[in-house]
Amino acid sequence: MKQQTKADIMLLVVVLFWGISYLLIDISLVELETFTLNAFRFLIAFFVAVLVGFPHLKKVSKTTIKYAALLGFVLMVVYMGATYGVMYTSLSNAGFLCALTVVITPILAFIVKKEKPEKKLALAVSLAFVGIALLSLNKDLKPALGDVFCLFCAFGYSFHLLIIESAVHKERVNAFQLGVLQLGFAGFYQLLVAFIIETPHFPETPKVWGAALVLALFCTGLAFIVQTIAQQFTSATHVGVIFSLEPVFAAVAAFVFAGEVLSKRAYFGASILLLSLFIMEIHFEKIPWLHKKNQDPRI
Repeated sequence: MKQQTKADIMLLVVVLFWGISYLLIDISLVELETFTLNAFRFLIAFFVAVLVGFPHLKKVSKTTIKYAALLGFVLMVVYMGATYGVMYTSLSNAGFLCALTVVITPILAFIVKKEKPEKKLALAVSLAFVGIALLSLNKDLKPALGDVFCLFCAFGYSFHLLIIESAVHKERVNAFQLGVLQLGFAGFYQLLVAFIIETPHFPETPKVWGAALVLALFCTGLAFIVQTIAQQFTSATHVGVIFSLEPVFAAVAAFVFAGEVLSKRAYFGASILLLSLFIMEIHFEKIPWLHKKNQDPRI
């Protein structure tokens, strides 16, 4: 199995956790305010990651710390948008709009890095755009306040992907250390804001404790470290296409656990998103019947 294929499988697991995170955020917001919740999940994730990976964190370069500080700030912006988005729109809609990262990332990559996408990727991104539009837009094309926050989240995460792609290929940057330290910076920034505008406190009930801990350990700590390591073997735009599955997982979780039902149009959009992923992942050049040599007509 190729390294890129392994990386893609790792990223699919990450997307599964992020798909259910919208439901867990909704549960946690019953008792915790936005920045308090995000500080809790990122700081818990950071301390657990430090305990598990301490031997690999003894020598950290200044370059890694600088990138981690920047990525931590971007993550604060991203999760502010995602959390406020869940507060003011449906769980399914939040998942769908945050997934616009798949469309925004290659556009920003072209603007910032002058990366011209290959034809297969351009097709996959186009299909993903259509799928997300069918999933999220209502008849009046009128976005709710939560939708605006979710779009803010999508733009922020696109920048996050591009910054990581640049950082992990630098000689003095360790991908694992970067993945861990960005969690610490993101949690620290959000805790500061929480003390300024909120009243920080721990969860009060087992249900919220459980939701917040799953958010911290799996949807934050494990997910971001795995993503950072996996991005060494794939591109930011490729990651964006894989992340287009996030709204599908979010919709399934919302349906099973919160009773949210999608329209036929939305389910059609989800199918198109899946198609875009398959197009990205299938190596068409390796399919024999698509590349048969021209046979001698006399045979």
